[in-house]
Amino acid sequence: MSRRSLVVSGGAVVGSWIAGGAAEASRRRRTAFPFTLGVASGDPAEDGFVIWTRLAPTPLAEDGRGGMPSVVVPVSWQVAEDERFATVVREGVAMADPDWAHSVHVELDGLASNRDYWYRFREGTHVSPVGRGRTSPSAQGAGDVLSVAVTSCAQFEHGYFTAYRALAGERPDLVLHLGDYIYEYPKGTYVAGSGNVRDHAGPETVTLAGYRQRYAQYRTDPDLQAAHAAAPWVVAWDDHEVDNNWAGGEGANQSKKRLARRAAAARAYYENMPLRRGALPDGTGIQIYRRIRWGTLATFHVLDTRQYRNAMACGNGLKDCPEAADPARTILGQEQERWLIDGFQRARAQWDLIGQQVFFASRTITAGPAHLTNQNTWDGYLASRQRVTRGWIDAGVRNAVMLTGSAHAHWAADLKLDYLDPNSPAVGAELVTSSITSRGDGLDVDPRAVPLLVSNPHLRFYNDQRGYVMARVDRAAVTARFQVVPYVSRPGAAVRTRAVFAIDDGVPGLRQVYLRPVDSASAARVRGERELLEGEVLPD
Repeated sequence: MSRRSLVVSGGAVVGSWIAGGAAEASRRRRTAFPFTLGVASGDPAEDGFVIWTRLAPTPLAEDGRGGMPSVVVPVSWQVAEDERFATVVREGVAMADPDWAHSVHVELDGLASNRDYWYRFREGTHVSPVGRGRTSPSAQGAGDVLSVAVTSCAQFEHGYFTAYRALAGERPDLVLHLGDYIYEYPKGTYVAGSGNVRDHAGPETVTLAGYRQRYAQYRTDPDLQAAHAAAPWVVAWDDHEVDNNWAGGEGANQSKKRLARRAAAARAYYENMPLRRGALPDGTGIQIYRRIRWGTLATFHVLDTRQYRNAMACGNGLKDCPEAADPARTILGQEQERWLIDGFQRARAQWDLIGQQVFFASRTITAGPAHLTNQNTWDGYLASRQRVTRGWIDAGVRNAVMLTGSAHAHWAADLKLDYLDPNSPAVGAELVTSSITSRGDGLDVDPRAVPLLVSNPHLRFYNDQRGYVMARVDRAAVTARFQVVPYVSRPGAAVRTRAVFAIDDGVPGLRQVYLRPVDSASAARVRGERELLEGEVLPD
């Protein structure tokens, strides 16, 4: 919605609210529109959610300040029961502090559970776009249906954010973003197979100013703004919000320079995401892992597989790495691992949905006696994967579902305790979303002809097109649509459903519901096992 249409649609109510800021604005000389980065909401609870904006009249300013002065600026906000703001239920003033890039985080409470709300901001006479928030059902509430869009990996240079626009049109209850919201590279360093269609501004993101500028560039994209305005987001970072393939568990072994970079990245991430105060960065760390509860229907366990992991035992890449089985190795860190397993023990919802960044199920390439796996995924942390899997089994979790990003392709898998035994039972399921743009234009693939799926029968689906996963969670099943766009190198691609899989209540594993025939006009040649995974490795 444009700013002009917002003013018209709100009628006299909007006009009155604008007039209320006119006297204040007249005392200031700055008149440029400050809401160039849009609005967002996030982390819904039964009585509220976070609303966010950031003032940046000159978003790509090299100093990262967005063209704002070094003064605190008051920003008014409103929350209403309707899009026209005829019934305003909350309003107030937040202070946009230059120390936090003039970002605004308002944590709402006291709202009714399980319903939509609309919000907006005002700075002087300028009114922001309108965003839609939503509260979750109460702790005892039924919450019988939930729609959640799962997404990750949007490299700005690799294509247009068409999938974000399509996602917005689906109006999900929740968007789960699993990392690589930005990429750190300077212009032209990471080139898609189909070529880059636009350029990053500024150098590689190392400083706070650089990260702020990069987030601002991404957030000026109208398709991304539409996706944020359409629904509340639950976000978690992966590697590119800091640096490719970083592992925070290295701790004291990291140089002061690297720790300073992590601190800048964590601060910028908080400044640009609709996160609660509990995520405020402290030194080099930021609290990413948390739980989002959706009544008695679902619990989201949102993980951080970067900040506490041990470094890759054999380095990045496809390796036969005996050290990957070391029981001391962890991808979550001991504290987060205990937190997750304890959460399984306390599970009360029908569905336990585990949002995390890298492939969980085993993907093994057998080359003679060697067993090659991607060391950047849970395959590089075998004992950690076993402990987590055993954790939900021992706790009697009714339905465990992994929701995963980072792979730059759609995948679906049955989860097992023993991947070497093809007859071992499924104990859960994994749904892996493709990227929004990363790796550029994709190609349609017949999953039945992919050798890696033949040699790993627990892998049930693969497709190399860009898109997202749209999951409907109800009492009977989780039904996941794998949504794809045929290209991202130019705008305007139509989204379509490539496959549908269901996970039935109380029945671990996947059930195929629909598989769209391969588009012969864009079908890819069959890729070998090694080629299929090497595309994820450098960079991922």
